[in-house]
Amino acid sequence: MELDRARRRALLVLATGIGLPAALGRALAQTSAKQGVRTVQGDMRINGKPAEPGTLVRPGDTIVLGSGALAAFLVGEDAFLMRGNSRAELMGSGLLVSALQLVTGKLLGVFGRGGERRLVTATATIGIRGTGAYIEAEPRRTYFCLCYGTADVAATMGGARESYSTRHHESPRYIYGDGRKRAIVPASVANHTDSELILLESLAGRSPPQSFMDSPVRY
Repeated sequence: MELDRARRRALLVLATGIGLPAALGRALAQTSAKQGVRTVQGDMRINGKPAEPGTLVRPGDTIVLGSGALAAFLVGEDAFLMRGNSRAELMGSGLLVSALQLVTGKLLGVFGRGGERRLVTATATIGIRGTGAYIEAEPRRTYFCLCYGTADVAATMGGARESYSTRHHESPRYIYGDGRKRAIVPASVANHTDSELILLESLAGRSPPQSFMDSPVRY
């Protein structure tokens, strides 16, 4: 019991440190593995209907966040932090997400063990395994950071592909869909933090891999 209280206090400190709203920090610090929406700030809609903490999220759902919104939700063993002006569509069965299409916007996700998941945008299809990943979708460009795990990245146009593994944000990429010669190019770490990843893993009752935690660099 004391360990659980200490863990919740630590998560609240993390949430405060990365500037998350107080309500979001409190929700993320509660007992892990509660399915569905854990917290939402601003306008969140699932299949066109307003969502609130406790609303279930399942494969087949379309999730839309309005301007300035922020939401954390758990689907099976996968946890997500979705930012404002974003639209995502989940695919799969039961509580198992097999694919996520990010139509537009920004999303951080951590994924449980098991089969490969696919992240799909207008310019890329990305297969991921044992992964924490951050993705931003624009009409002609995708930003993708494999925070840890393994990924197979394929550009929609031109056939460019890359397969690689990371331990701690080593290889962010832009994937372009405007016909340029190099469709996949290196990028820098942007718009997501280690603390957010730790918080998301906690929703599913996990911690990031030890190799990630041991990194001397922090974002």
